[in-house]
Formats: sequence, structure tokens, C-alpha cells
Amino acid sequence: MRIVPAVDIRGGLCVNLVQGDYDQETVFSENPVEQACLWWSQMERVLTPGAFEDAVIHIVDLDGARAGACCVLPQLLALAHHGVRFEVGGGLRSLDALEAVFKTGAARAILGTAAYQDAGMLREACRRWPGRIVAGIDARGGNVSLNGWLEDTGTSSVAFAQTMAEAGVARIIYTDILSDGMLGGPNIDTTADVARAVEVPVTISGGVSSLDDIRNACALEALGVDEIIVGRALYVGNFTIAQAVAATKEGL
Repeated sequence: MRIVPAVDIRGGLCVNLVQGDYDQETVFSENPVEQACLWWSQMERVLTPGAFEDAVIHIVDLDGARAGACCVLPQLLALAHHGVRFEVGGGLRSLDALEAVFKTGAARAILGTAAYQDAGMLREACRRWPGRIVAGIDARGGNVSLNGWLEDTGTSSVAFAQTMAEAGVARIIYTDILSDGMLGGPNIDTTADVARAVEVPVTISGGVSSLDDIRNACALEALGVDEIIVGRALYVGNFTIAQAVAATKEGL
């Protein structure tokens, strides 16, 4: 199980929202690039060289998610300059937008709203950048939510995950909106349902608050859940990256 630190960017700041609510924002750093580099250096210290090759920082463009256009290209270029391997999502709604973020050095690009609304574009993206297109499934009450979590649909997250896998995505990130930022633990059950429904790797996201949450998520590895995104719990000091990585190795 890989630990994936999250850096959410809004207005040029590193922030965290509660349940995706833009009115419930905490600013954790005025320099998101510096923050991402800090997490990156900590992972480099605790991971084996082989594991570090697969490490990644999760970048979320919150302004882009609402505007429908990438707003963090300067920050992405800076991350690449510092040697940080990252994935990015939020506002990527076209092939041109994907081309732009890949040119900055992004390892992966995450499609959410565009993946739901434009099946043709998604398939073409998977063809052009094999192994690098990720479907971000953000769900509220088990149903897919779009446009920065502002628009709910009636589409089951499990059914949508199957559609995404069939389209050729390399990975699915499943985020439970009601858990996100709440420090109440991730939605293990629904993530397991998503993982059982597809043949691609799944990342669990939203609500991680403790080392026990990480240990519980590790039980899903047999289903194909091999990454866990951690955000607020790291920022408020509930555990360190070193402790999180150690927790993934317990019982091996």
C-alpha cells in the first residue's frame, strides 16, 4: 500500500476543505510547492529506492475544478523542477488541457467531470497517454458528484467505475465526499465494492485520520486497492509520513 500525500491548491495556497465545502477551508501553507517538496523529501527518507520510484504526490486544483480549466500550471512546473513526481486533477476537461499538464512533467492526470461527460475524449486520452489517465470518482451517498463536488448525479459509483475501466483508464481514485476532511475514517465498504467491480488498481481517498485507518485500508490490497491518499491528518500532525509508511508494512 502506497502512501500518497495530498496537496490541495486554492488561490495559490495549500488548503483543505471539509466535505468539499469551499466555505469550510483551512489554509495549511502559503506555498503549496514548498509543502509538496517537504512531503516528497520525507518519503524519500523512509522509502526504499524501489518504492520511491513509484511514489507520487496528489495535487488537486480546487480553482480549476470549479472553473473547468487548469489554474496551477506554474506550480506544476515548479514541482517538476524540484524532481517531485506528481499526479494532478481538477478542471482537466479537454485533450489540450491534458497535453498542457503532461508537458509540465505530470506522471498522471485525473479526469472526473470530463470522464463522466465526454466518453469520446476519455477514450482518446487513454489512447494517447496509456497508463497515465486516472479516473477520479468523487461520490456522495454512493453516487457520482461532478464540477468540484457541486453537482450530484444519480449514477452509482460502482457502475461508473466499471465504465471507466472499460474505457481504458489506468487507475481509479475513489473519494467519499462525506468522509473527506472529516477525519472520521475512509469509506472502506464502498471502496471495496468499487475495487471488486474493476480490474484496474484503486486508490482510496477521503477521511483518513489515524494509523488504524491505514491498517484497515491495507486489508483491501487483495482487491486491488494499492494506494491511500492522506491529507488533513498529516497536516494536523495525527501521524507522520514515516509512521504511515511503517503502518502499511505491519503484518507483512
